[in-house]
Amino acid sequence: MSRAQLVSRGDGSFAIRGPLDFDSVTGLLSQGEQQFGDGTPLVIDLGEVTRANSAGLALLLEWLDRARGRQQAVSFLNLPGSLLEIAAFTNVINLLPIDHT
Repeated sequence: MSRAQLVSRGDGSFAIRGPLDFDSVTGLLSQGEQQFGDGTPLVIDLGEVTRANSAGLALLLEWLDRARGRQQAVSFLNLPGSLLEIAAFTNVINLLPIDHT
């Protein structure tokens, strides 16, 4: 089983590498809490996610909620199709600040 990582690219930009699922979200939540707190707008790239499920979507929503509590802007890039499908099916896609550039 490969382990997911939250990798800083500097200046508030991060990438998630590996699976975004039930086994990885707790560790990623912790990594995010350690790295997201300085108030810099966050850009989280999911282009290197190898698989994702509803736990991954829950993590993104939790990060979004915590960032908004700190009045910190967040945007997500390159969401996997599986996350987009789950977000649309559960009617939360409009809650996600998705950057399509």
